[in-house]
Amino acid sequence: MADEICGGDGFGTFEHQDPILVAMSGGVDSAVCVQVLRDQGFDVHAVVFRFSPAHEAAVRAAQATAAQLHVPLEMEDCAEAFEQEVIAPFCAEYCAGRTPSPCTMCNPRVKFAALARVADRLGIRLIATGHYARVEEEDGFYYIHTALSAARDQSYMLYGLPQEILARLCLPIGEFEKDDVRAIAAQAGLDCADAPDSQEICFIPDGGYAAYIAARGALPREGRFIGPDGEDLGSHKGVSHYTVGQRKGLGIAYGDPLYVRRIREDGNIELARGGDEFFAGVVLKDAARADGKPLCPGQRYGVKVRSRALAAPCTLEQAGARTVLRFDEPQRAPAPGQAAVLYEGGFVRGGGVIEEVF
Repeated sequence: MADEICGGDGFGTFEHQDPILVAMSGGVDSAVCVQVLRDQGFDVHAVVFRFSPAHEAAVRAAQATAAQLHVPLEMEDCAEAFEQEVIAPFCAEYCAGRTPSPCTMCNPRVKFAALARVADRLGIRLIATGHYARVEEEDGFYYIHTALSAARDQSYMLYGLPQEILARLCLPIGEFEKDDVRAIAAQAGLDCADAPDSQEICFIPDGGYAAYIAARGALPREGRFIGPDGEDLGSHKGVSHYTVGQRKGLGIAYGDPLYVRRIREDGNIELARGGDEFFAGVVLKDAARADGKPLCPGQRYGVKVRSRALAAPCTLEQAGARTVLRFDEPQRAPAPGQAAVLYEGGFVRGGGVIEEVF
């Protein structure tokens, strides 16, 4: 880590003393986002969002950190929007046998919309978060770009942000490795310097999503396990307990390790031997580019079919209501409901939601 805290070349587009509103989550990344921006000369304000009862601890942590940092903090209740736009669709998708990505639903529909709304109310143009990603301008358009830290990169989660958000967004943590972020927090004497990383599903802290869905009274589709050779291997617990690519927790004694290959609309679950859970391509719904330019057959991209996947080379074969991507090499377990995010170099060009696999 350099002796001088520096947010990278992207900060040259902003004037010192500009006010900026930072979304604080109670964790170390957003806290260091505040610290870096303030060291760069920005007039930093902060906001914390209450998305659900599970976020009460995060709100208290953000309040404590804001007090340590001596920055004014707003609290915005987003529970109603979060329920409608994230939690309810999340449960419905799992009960239908799909694997939703709550962060990609929340970011454009709830979190960043609320961040911009509070900033407007306060008369602040610039907004920022502690995501590991960057924003870059190219030919008059703004794009999410991958973070310096490949291990922490969160660009996938931000693919759905519109131009009006990207044009005012600053992501300073994208210039750092995680160890550097913790070192900055320790140097600043912040209590959150050693705080654990946040949970993948923020509104289900223990990770037990199937139990969470059941507690809400949602009923998943039931059905049978279908073996690699078409044999009936018995009933399963309901499709909300499974996702494409899953191996553990199937409860089936079989000569070979089995993986979930496909969850059918009728509730039956196809299982496969290792190596047979790969697919040649995906069909997307709601596919679009971040700049509004058309998606056209023949275009080449790298595509991530899950947040931690590598970008796989692919060709866009069909655009429109059914956007078809064919991988150069078959990819393991792309799951309907997940986002497929299109990359060109380090730029996020757009993406869509996986509807089918083939």
